[in-house]
Amino acid sequence: MAHPTASVTVVVDGGYELAEGGRWVDGRYVYVDILSGRLFELHADAAPAPRQLALLDVPLGVVAPVHDRPGAWIAAVGTGIALLTAEGALEWLDRPEDRTPVPSRMNDGVADPAGRFWAGSMAYDGTPGAGSLYRTDPDGTVVRALDGLTIPNGPAFTADGTTMYLADTAAGTILRCHVDPVFGGLSAPKAFARLRDAEGSPDGMTVDEENCLWVAMWGAGAIRRYHPDGRLLHTMTVPAPHPTSVCLPPRGNRLLVTTARYGVRNPTAASGAVLSIPVPVRGTVACAWGASLAEDRVRQGNPADSGP
Repeated sequence: MAHPTASVTVVVDGGYELAEGGRWVDGRYVYVDILSGRLFELHADAAPAPRQLALLDVPLGVVAPVHDRPGAWIAAVGTGIALLTAEGALEWLDRPEDRTPVPSRMNDGVADPAGRFWAGSMAYDGTPGAGSLYRTDPDGTVVRALDGLTIPNGPAFTADGTTMYLADTAAGTILRCHVDPVFGGLSAPKAFARLRDAEGSPDGMTVDEENCLWVAMWGAGAIRRYHPDGRLLHTMTVPAPHPTSVCLPPRGNRLLVTTARYGVRNPTAASGAVLSIPVPVRGTVACAWGASLAEDRVRQGNPADSGP
């Protein structure tokens, strides 16, 4: 059963169609509006207001910082993976979805503690099995790591980088894989959780400092927290039917949630917004592409004590 959340703050009422990919990077919250190709940052000040960092002419699924390139991002964008410069230009690494039989785009993704970037793809029409998960190694090589997915979301990694969680939203399934820490190979995916239609569909995810998994439940207006053994520990409601991503800053005990207006008949200020919710746990630092976890912690320094 879902438990109402006592205190939900609408931090940004942006009217975003499909806000997603919320990450804590260098003491700020970074997120995208996928279909409009926009990238935003939000700083923790007294009256936070988002600043647009980039506007692209193709959908922007997610970004991760690039090690040793301040202001640059690796992006799951359009039909592939590209470097997004501080000036807003795209330097393509590969466009694997140009070679697929149905029109497709990149979706959610994240950098792992070993400095690899993982991102999924999906067909615009939701063709079952048309989606894939790609791994971009620190040298820029793009590899298809999994296929046969429909709408991959996440992934999320444990702090040691050896376990990956991946949601297939359309299938209502959260998968778990072991990750080879050196080469990035994946074990055969196993079902971590299977959701019924009435429970919503798993979307963006993150792992907290206690190794528990937080999941945005598209269509259910809820956030779930799972123990690593698969037990559902808690469900909290949010005032928007389509939460899309969850982010736990390393300090401040706040959960930051993006939501979507897409498919909502009567949207409120909380749909297509950024929400903030007090929680009793924290997350870990966001990882950069091309950097090991130890290097990334040095790069991050000491993040701000509280989220927006």
